[in-house]
Amino acid sequence: MFLLTGDTAGQGNILMSLLPFVLMFAIFYFLLIRPQQKRAKTRNMMLANVKKGDKVVTVGGMHGKIVELTDDTMVLLVNDTTRLTFNRSAIDTVVTSA
Repeated sequence: MFLLTGDTAGQGNILMSLLPFVLMFAIFYFLLIRPQQKRAKTRNMMLANVKKGDKVVTVGGMHGKIVELTDDTMVLLVNDTTRLTFNRSAIDTVVTSA
């Protein structure tokens, strides 16, 4: 038969009281943090792979074709004559590739 002294019983009690916090963190990680990191990685890859000639939609809903592209900005051709400059991070989706 094992007898628990005050020290070992206190350590078990501390571990049992920390268990809900560890479980809560694990749930938050797998339901919130990990999917957000995956979406951010996918978006960064899309922004890095965009090229001149791609048809894109901006976060504001502007549709256009990329005619100029730098590290930070892009110029969209909206119709035959209108060219608008946007930050590269304003790209929401790539509709088609060139």
